[in-house]
Amino acid sequence: MSLRTLPAIQAFQKPEGLTWDAPADALARWSGAVAAADSSDPADISIYDVIGEDPWSGGGWTARRMAGVLRGVGNRDVMVSINSPGGDVFEGIAIYNLLREHKARVDIRVMGLAASAASLIAMAGDQVTMGRGAMLMVHNAWGVTVGNRHDMEAAVAVLEPIDDAMAEIYAARTSRPKKDMAKLMDAETWMSSGQAVEGKFADAVMDDAPAPEAPGARAEIAARHQLDVILAKQGMPRSERRKLLRDLTSSGTPGAAADPATRDAGLCGAAAELRRLLANLRG
Repeated sequence: MSLRTLPAIQAFQKPEGLTWDAPADALARWSGAVAAADSSDPADISIYDVIGEDPWSGGGWTARRMAGVLRGVGNRDVMVSINSPGGDVFEGIAIYNLLREHKARVDIRVMGLAASAASLIAMAGDQVTMGRGAMLMVHNAWGVTVGNRHDMEAAVAVLEPIDDAMAEIYAARTSRPKKDMAKLMDAETWMSSGQAVEGKFADAVMDDAPAPEAPGARAEIAARHQLDVILAKQGMPRSERRKLLRDLTSSGTPGAAADPATRDAGLCGAAAELRRLLANLRG
């Protein structure tokens, strides 16, 4: 990086028994966000997905994917546009480190949402700008743990140093005390673009507004994520959750129908069924 000196985050070992996902409230806010603009330039990088592998969309932005893009770019400046609810904190840490170590300038644009692990990635920019109406969210690392008290204690032992490392990154970016960052993370703090600039998480607000995205498939993906978290909290193993959700939505999978109208109708039906199941579980 050419403009800032930011600390690296050590590589943490990803433990067994912890399920990582984007926060449910971030997924809900993300579902009506913005769409990526097409670009033929590999130096224009768009992170418009959850962080880490995403079985629901068949995508997800991983550290391996970022490393491949940066290898192709070489020592050129990059522009990274972000609209993500977050996700796997281990992938987020690795992506942050990759951008931090890039040999040329890194500009970050938060186009809609940079929440959780995505907000950490945003901190790797030499210059961070946010669109009007965009949001930034910081909170403690979290996951779903299933097991006995020893498993819970092990989860705490994993999460505490990650929280400390993230607070150090936010403190370095904002030039504010790490204890203040820890308080913001404890409170799960949402910031508008103006508040992020005032708090020195970002440098400026963009004048041009991002284009709206049609909801559809992403609304269904968000519903699937929320349902997965609820089922995990109730102790259902990941393999069983995946099978249940595949069976529930197989008729509404994007691309399953050749006719666009039939496909869209299937998506709406699957999303409605997911929402009904979510309501029953919450009740």
